Amino acid sequence: MDIKLSKRLSKALRHDPAHLGLTLDAAGWTDVSAVLAALRVDRETLDAVVAENNKQRFAYDETGTRIRASQGHSVPVDLGLLPATPPDVLYHGTVAAALPSIEADGLRPMNRHHVHLSATRETAVTVGARRGKPVILVIDAARMAADGHVFHVSANGVWLTDHVGPAYFDLPGGPR
Repeated sequence: MDIKLSKRLSKALRHDPAHLGLTLDAAGWTDVSAVLAALRVDRETLDAVVAENNKQRFAYDETGTRIRASQGHSVPVDLGLLPATPPDVLYHGTVAAALPSIEADGLRPMNRHHVHLSATRETAVTVGARRGKPVILVIDAARMAADGHVFHVSANGVWLTDHVGPAYFDLPGGPR
């Protein structure tokens, strides 16, 4: 897979569509033909990036004529995801440098719409390793849901929620 192209596509569909002259509709979709022209690639190349992206970040609509990012937007979109019941435990991959802020404020979406959580420890390790040695937080999603927190799951299996307060996880090394 073309990693450079995948990163360009991610930036365009999640953060800065105008940079490539693209326009996203309210649900984050844009025309495939516009993406092909903007990225100067053929459909076969785009299909390969969509199919081979290890995080399945991109999806075509049912007609195959529109494309969007599955989650992770910093631009306003409504993916139309319905509330979902999470597994009892979810995971978040981060790095040690982020722990003081996380301990104080919990997990926040930062410049995105939601906090991203993983269904498996392995996925969280991969996510955390993007920025250094990964630190994995174990989230008590069952308790969060019981306390009224709403979860969604994106098309590629990423669990999304608005905020994870410090009461719902222990920092590495044991409870505070």
